[in-house]
Amino acid sequence: MTKQKKHLLEFDSEVDFDLIGICSHHNDYRLAWSINSDLGFHLEQSEVPFYITINKKGIVTHQSHAMFEFYEEENRVTYFLIKNKEEGKFLIPEKPTIDFFLFIHKNNIIELNQLSEKLRKVNSILAVFLLEPETLSSTENIIF
Repeated sequence: MTKQKKHLLEFDSEVDFDLIGICSHHNDYRLAWSINSDLGFHLEQSEVPFYITINKKGIVTHQSHAMFEFYEEENRVTYFLIKNKEEGKFLIPEKPTIDFFLFIHKNNIIELNQLSEKLRKVNSILAVFLLEPETLSSTENIIF
């Protein structure tokens, strides 16, 4: 009897977004309005919230988070402003003190340091943090 070989196939999920954490004392629509006014964005509330599925030790849970989005045609970049805490559950639990995340999807041109400096000048924003999505384990649940 020959011993059967087992092969394990693993996929590395490539992160195709940049991530900025935002702390704000305002609610989501007020923050989106402030960013739109100060930066010339056109963030609009998505008809469908942002859904994620989490599988922890065989237990599958589903979460939804309020989301605003804006596609910038000139640079072909999509921005997603997503609330971190919704119904007591975090989108990115490693960062519980951050209120919102600004995802810049398929970014090849936007300079994050310049964008973060502009965001810091928005009255509704208390703090801005540049984050490395590859270092956060929960970003594997985030798919655009």
